Amino acid sequence: MTTKIIPPTFITQSEEILDKMYDPKVARGLLRFVKPYMGQLLLALFFMILVTAASVSGPYFVKLAIDDGIKANDVISLKQTVLIFLGVSIVQLGVNYLRVRIMSRVGQHVLYDVRMAMFEHLQKLSLSFYNRYSVGRVITRVINDVGTLREFITWAVLAIVRNMLGIIGTLIAMIALNFKLSMLTFAVLPIMVLATIAFRSIARKNYRRVRAAVSWTNSVLAESVNGVRVVQAFSRQERNYKTFKEYVNRYFYETSLDAAKVASVFTPVVDILGAIATALVVYVGGTAVLGESITPGVLIAFVLYVDRFFEPIRDLSRRFDTLQSTMAGGERILELLNTPIDVQDAANAKEMESIIGGVRFENVSFHYSDDPTLVLDQINLDVKAGETVALVGETGAGKTTIVKLLTRFHDPTDGCLRLDGVDLREVTQQSLRRQMGMVLQDPFLFNGSVKENILFGRLDASDEDVISAARAVGAHDFILDLKDGYETSVEEGGATLSVGQRQLISFARALLADPRILILDEATSSVDIQTEQIIQRALIKLLKGRTSFVIAHRLSTITSADRIVVIEGGKIAEEGTHSELLAKQGMYYELYKTGFQE
Repeated sequence: MTTKIIPPTFITQSEEILDKMYDPKVARGLLRFVKPYMGQLLLALFFMILVTAASVSGPYFVKLAIDDGIKANDVISLKQTVLIFLGVSIVQLGVNYLRVRIMSRVGQHVLYDVRMAMFEHLQKLSLSFYNRYSVGRVITRVINDVGTLREFITWAVLAIVRNMLGIIGTLIAMIALNFKLSMLTFAVLPIMVLATIAFRSIARKNYRRVRAAVSWTNSVLAESVNGVRVVQAFSRQERNYKTFKEYVNRYFYETSLDAAKVASVFTPVVDILGAIATALVVYVGGTAVLGESITPGVLIAFVLYVDRFFEPIRDLSRRFDTLQSTMAGGERILELLNTPIDVQDAANAKEMESIIGGVRFENVSFHYSDDPTLVLDQINLDVKAGETVALVGETGAGKTTIVKLLTRFHDPTDGCLRLDGVDLREVTQQSLRRQMGMVLQDPFLFNGSVKENILFGRLDASDEDVISAARAVGAHDFILDLKDGYETSVEEGGATLSVGQRQLISFARALLADPRILILDEATSSVDIQTEQIIQRALIKLLKGRTSFVIAHRLSTITSADRIVVIEGGKIAEEGTHSELLAKQGMYYELYKTGFQE
């Protein structure tokens, strides 16, 4: 017996859509991407009207062929009717080709515009967004959800219009042909309306669960791939496989099956109702033909119209899948695009001129938007241009938050942070960060060559500048030992290099950018002693003449700082030089005894 899995908690993680098949808010939000191509859409709509008219006219030509040609024994009339019908069909084929071509192009253009808008917005979102959203969920929105949107625009949206036009055109033709038989056909419509309502009620919930399952599956997959080294190091492959199979793939499999089961029921219901309507028309119409109240051509044409009437309804039921997916995907796309950017340039923000490097924290406090607990509390710190300040303290004290405020990854919730006397909120982020450099504990290298990664901070630098920066930080020798030297591909994240090599490349990248303010966040904590000695020599070159903030746990990186600031519980506990703080025998002295001694 198979135990049904309880839906994981990801169902509640902002993956739900409004419980509607059609959401006008989502439709209006997506319409802005379609508006630039409205002219092409209207042309496609015009072609669709022509195609629909040609399609609706088919059974009427059959009626003319039977009544005016075969029954009247008029070969010329029969021939003319067939030739006209053939000509209409050829025109229909050509116009339909143009319509499909136009919509395919529009779909690709909209796909491109939406993805570019999402990528642009993702580049602007603050770090707090990426703390809440996994990589897999973001990729699901940019790839899967946008792909669903393209499918809808390219095929489904005009297919729905075509079906509606087909139903309306067929209704008019049927009523014009015979009112009594039309009423017989429409007798099954109330049952169809009830079946559609029931189908919508069940299917919309299933599609919401399917979209959430897709998102979380991608998240788990991305996490497993990114953390493959840890997985293999702890021999968790088999366990990860079981988890993926049981809680992700199986749940995704079950939710997809549930949606398919519901969809598979609706089409047969429409087919049965169509068969009932056809049977009624044949019986009543046949009786009328025998009584000579209608012609055989009218009956045959009417039977064809009955099929034409229910075919668009069957197609609409299939398009329901796409519509549900589009509403789900569209809501998630708009959710991302409407995610507020926490740190934005002011309307009158100006370009930051070349900075000297004086930094002042004035009563700066900070807490995250979703947590009122203060991370920093009334920080006052005056750093002179060219001064090197080491930030020390226990994990979670607020050291990294201080440098994140300096780079405007976040804005203070209280107080002011000034650079050369200018409030950081008065200048553009780009002009500010262009004059800053940062080296992290685990530097990220992009998929490309060593040279391209060093150039990342200054794209216009020459090859000589790149080599000079690498020499200065002690990276030149090991780079030459690589397979292709500076042209060696480092793969994504620098997977082909050691931690120390990645760190040296990141130092070269920071030096080449020539920032006025340099931030080192645990930049030597993951390297061995030999590599650290190389880095320490590089730091002498790197820190010279720059305002620097150094977060470190190793004594060798701290003792050479002009000033050491001890952070405790989001506040400055003490500050001074290495010897001054040791003499005080305060918090720094305790940290020195327990953690900094080598």
